[in-house]
Amino acid sequence: MDSIARTRPLPLAALAALRPKQWAKNVLLLPAIIFSDAIRSPAEWGHLGIAFVAFCLLSSTGYIFNDWRDIEADRRHPKKRFRPLASGELTERTAWLVMALAFLGALSIAWSLSPQYFVVALLYFATTLTYSSYFKHIVILDVMFLAACYLWRPVAGAVAIGVAISPWLLLCTAFLALFLGFNKRRGEIMLLEGVGGTRKSLDEYSPAMLSEFQAITTSGTIISYALYTVLGSPTDWLLVTLPFVLFGICRYIYLMDQKGEGAAPDETLLRDRPILVTCVLYLIVAVAVLVVAPRSDRHPGSSVERHAAP
Repeated sequence: MDSIARTRPLPLAALAALRPKQWAKNVLLLPAIIFSDAIRSPAEWGHLGIAFVAFCLLSSTGYIFNDWRDIEADRRHPKKRFRPLASGELTERTAWLVMALAFLGALSIAWSLSPQYFVVALLYFATTLTYSSYFKHIVILDVMFLAACYLWRPVAGAVAIGVAISPWLLLCTAFLALFLGFNKRRGEIMLLEGVGGTRKSLDEYSPAMLSEFQAITTSGTIISYALYTVLGSPTDWLLVTLPFVLFGICRYIYLMDQKGEGAAPDETLLRDRPILVTCVLYLIVAVAVLVVAPRSDRHPGSSVERHAAP
């Protein structure tokens, strides 16, 4: 398929290549502060905001690199062919310039926060490059490495504000990332039915197999969060947020099966009003409970805790 004629000015094409819509994924930096005592600290919220900017730039660097690697396959894709590199709106030389500026900006901001955050940022970026260069073409491991990219975000949020990394936080995030990843593959198969040559690993999946993976990761996501609310959360009252999680996951599966959504999780989550309302209500209720409700006696290390001052 031939490239599509340029239709946007260069600055807008460069901005589109950064994929600002996908910056919504970086809200996964927030749980570390929401579920810790740092939620009451304006200074820590400021640090987290700076960390968020760094991760947006860093993730955008990875997106451009991925688009450069997949430029020919994207030109055969019914949706990805409109991306700036695949469509010809952005030349490869310009894309590398934008990528370099975003990467240097991200590392500068990361270093200004702390050397530890800088290291986490580099590890996240190495994971994205490994995924884009190799593992995205290997069945099952492609989704696992994609999930690892999600997993670095809550770790980065915890490191940015100096709180301990909760195993519960990692467990819930991992299952949610796997849930979104396997559903993304299922959505891509549905979207690309009859279209070949886009990605090797997609040929190894089948709708029936992905339905099994969806069932496993759905159960894991719900059960891990439910166990966290009763065993690992700072307060027993966090259990009242479980219905929002249940509805959000069930609504997402409904959109997958009945509306053909899911190939682009960020677009699905941002476009569907019921899911957006559910996310907002979840945040309001969760923050209110964590700020107002009495704290429970928990086993040390079972929830996110602030490091002792040096």
